Amino acid sequence: MGSKYNFTRSDIKMLILSLLSNKDMYGYQIIQELKLLSNSYFSLQEGSLYPLLHSLQSEELINSYWEETASVRKKKYYVLTQKGKRAFAREQKEWEKYFTCINNILEGGEVKNELYS
Repeated sequence: MGSKYNFTRSDIKMLILSLLSNKDMYGYQIIQELKLLSNSYFSLQEGSLYPLLHSLQSEELINSYWEETASVRKKKYYVLTQKGKRAFAREQKEWEKYFTCINNILEGGEVKNELYS
């Protein structure tokens, strides 16, 4: 990745789950969407993506299926499972709390107690 921040494997997994929460995608499409939506801030290589996808599959957060395309080439699509949807919802709430707390510190504000409920 081309960022100066040290994003964890868990952070990238959450971003993949987020992309898949919108639509089924194949590997290269995930790489391109991540790059596009982050304005090239995130740039995953195939060698980094596929082990993450396999890990998400072994955790039963995603499934995959093959589909033929117009060029008669098969593509492996990844889809979020119900377990994956629940996991993403939990992760998203935690990320929002984290993000709010960091912003409050940076802006000198106060953290509200409802963030921790």
